[in-house]
Amino acid sequence: MTALHDPGTIQLASPDLLRATFRRHAAGVAVITARGAAGPVGFTATSVTSVSADPPMISFGIGTGASSWPAVAGTDHVGVHILGEHQSELAATFARSGADRFGAPTAWREGPEGVPVLDGVQAWLVCRITARVPAGDHRIVLAEVVLGDAGGDGRPLLYHQGRFNGLRD
Repeated sequence: MTALHDPGTIQLASPDLLRATFRRHAAGVAVITARGAAGPVGFTATSVTSVSADPPMISFGIGTGASSWPAVAGTDHVGVHILGEHQSELAATFARSGADRFGAPTAWREGPEGVPVLDGVQAWLVCRITARVPAGDHRIVLAEVVLGDAGGDGRPLLYHQGRFNGLRD
């Protein structure tokens, strides 16, 4: 049996190893929004996953140190927005610490259950949070889909190697 890699590159588990590994994993890009005590909050997420079709449920991860965590921890409903390849700047805005995420040029409106709904996305869902599961310095949020719109046009935005990219054929 031959080694797959030079043994000199093998690393013990660490946050850096995890980040380096998942930079190689292309992921769809979403923005999670919620209504907070001081107004709307939101963040860019690549951890959104379909969990169940019946009932329709999703999950996503959020760091407990994230500025959006207090709102997500205290609300019953969140918005999940699947971004298109034309929305890399929107994704960057919601990923940037200290950014005015809901100021111009972000186009949004108050949606069902008071959830901020972003305009021009490929798809959006309003979901009712059913659980917040501790997972290290994060929480895995489980949420049941209440309603949404999957009628947007275009191709998905992906995150790979630390950059937002469009899907290539």
